[in-house]
Amino acid sequence: MADKTEKQDMAWRAIGGLVGLATAWAAKKVIGFAWEKATGKKPPADSESLDISLGEAIGYAVVMGVGMQVAQIVVGRTAKKRYNAWKAVKDTAREVAS
Repeated sequence: MADKTEKQDMAWRAIGGLVGLATAWAAKKVIGFAWEKATGKKPPADSESLDISLGEAIGYAVVMGVGMQVAQIVVGRTAKKRYNAWKAVKDTAREVAS
């Protein structure tokens, strides 16, 4: 039984990792697009550059940090719910077939 649980945990870790990467990539694109539309400027590529004001660098860091974390939470929880539902259906089908 422990072997089955370990396989499921490894499956979720793999799925969760891929979901996390995809979410981070998509969130960065969406937040960058929103930043450009809201400010009329491209997102700061290098926050240490002296060409960018301190306020703009900090503002972008805050927006990006909060946006990325919210996206990770929402997508991660949704993916976990879907995975658990799929796993329950699969386990039920296995029990019925036995």
